[in-house]
Amino acid sequence: MSFFKEFKEDLSTAVNELLPEEELLSTDNELENDEEILEDSEDSIDLDEFDNLLKSVESATVDETIEEVLEEELEDEVQKEIVEEIVEDEVSEVNIPVVEELVVEEEKTDSVTSDDSAVITKGTTIKGDIESNGSLEIVGTVTGNVTCSGKLTITGKVTGSSSANEIFADAARIEGEVVSEGTVKIGVGSIVIGNVTATSAVIAGAVNGDIDVKGPVIIDSSAVVMGDIKSKSVQINNGAVIEGFCSQCYSDVNVKAFFEDNK
Repeated sequence: MSFFKEFKEDLSTAVNELLPEEELLSTDNELENDEEILEDSEDSIDLDEFDNLLKSVESATVDETIEEVLEEELEDEVQKEIVEEIVEDEVSEVNIPVVEELVVEEEKTDSVTSDDSAVITKGTTIKGDIESNGSLEIVGTVTGNVTCSGKLTITGKVTGSSSANEIFADAARIEGEVVSEGTVKIGVGSIVIGNVTATSAVIAGAVNGDIDVKGPVIIDSSAVVMGDIKSKSVQINNGAVIEGFCSQCYSDVNVKAFFEDNK
């Protein structure tokens, strides 16, 4: 209230100096009216309460704004995560089958057997390992391991292991292991110094090593075997010489059970 009184006195002093008396009277009346209005307004409104109200409104607005911003950021993060998951799913769905197909194609390519046939002629000597996707005929001499996907025919000399889908030795000399995924045929006049592994075998030459065959074995009359024979079945022709143990361990007959049942 003191502020308005001082303001009124200063204002009346300034007006008295500038205006004539008649105008001063009207001005005084207006000032009195203004003072009443101000007093009424001052009585009706508490400035402290008004300031507190403004501060509360501002703080509420700020809080609401912060909440809105946080909600928008959370929505953006959720949308980004959803988009990333969708992209990853699409990429995995697209790429994985392609990779699997490529791997399968490569495996098929590696396992394909070529129809081509290579020949190592008589008088040729090779020192080192030999690998072939096709068939191979060795008439010369090889010092090293021999591996081929097709048929391996040996009429020369091999010093090293021999591995193929099918092996035929005719008047050959092999110093090393002989492994076949199919049949092994050791012809007359052939000498094998090493173990023989196959699914079936016909032995007409000389073998110094064990013979392990999952299927049938035929020991011809000209054969000489120094080693154990394991097979599903064995046929020994008259005249064959075998020095070793012979077992049909791959047979379907359980020999022990057979004798136990017949006690």
